[in-house]
Amino acid sequence: MSKRYPAIAFTDDVRAVQHEHGSDTFYDRKRRAGEASTEPDALTDNEKDFLAGRDSFYLASVSESGWPYVQHRGGPVGFLHVLDDHTIAWPDFRGNLQYISARNLGGNDRVALIAVDYARRSRLKIFGRARLVTADQDPDLMRSLSDPAYDAAIERAVVVTVDAFDWNCPQHITPRYSAAEIEPALSSLRQRLSALEEENAALRAGLLERR
Repeated sequence: MSKRYPAIAFTDDVRAVQHEHGSDTFYDRKRRAGEASTEPDALTDNEKDFLAGRDSFYLASVSESGWPYVQHRGGPVGFLHVLDDHTIAWPDFRGNLQYISARNLGGNDRVALIAVDYARRSRLKIFGRARLVTADQDPDLMRSLSDPAYDAAIERAVVVTVDAFDWNCPQHITPRYSAAEIEPALSSLRQRLSALEEENAALRAGLLERR
């Protein structure tokens, strides 16, 4: 847990619930340390490597009516870029043209992200402030975020200044594996199967010759 995270997440109402369940003493130390820090927390190499290895994450924004909106964002591994110690960005691919997140960010720049590595049961939460950037505004940024091998139209970039982050425990994360993650194991099995089929064919041929 970064210093700033409890200062943002542990509101008075949250602290009241923590008190009811006996966890307030432990978390108050972290909250006070966070309140004493006025600067956003810098991403370490652990967070940078983790984010760079993701092919999806979940983005929460807030609508003008106060309702939270959670959206899945996905792409090829590495589509989520770490620009520096305090900034992440990704290409906003064209989707169903609802533009709910895009409009929400125009009215309230606060966002929360959850990125999960299901295979290794790791989860990173991020608080930040987002802004939308078009190709006209920053063509160099847009080029740096694009992947020629991925066939998708990029409408804009989303750039997030990170305020705080927290690593969750692996409890209750069910391991899941993408096709790319299981391919090495499948490849080995295919090679073994091919070798067994060749061996079986050779044995069958030998039996036929003896008849």
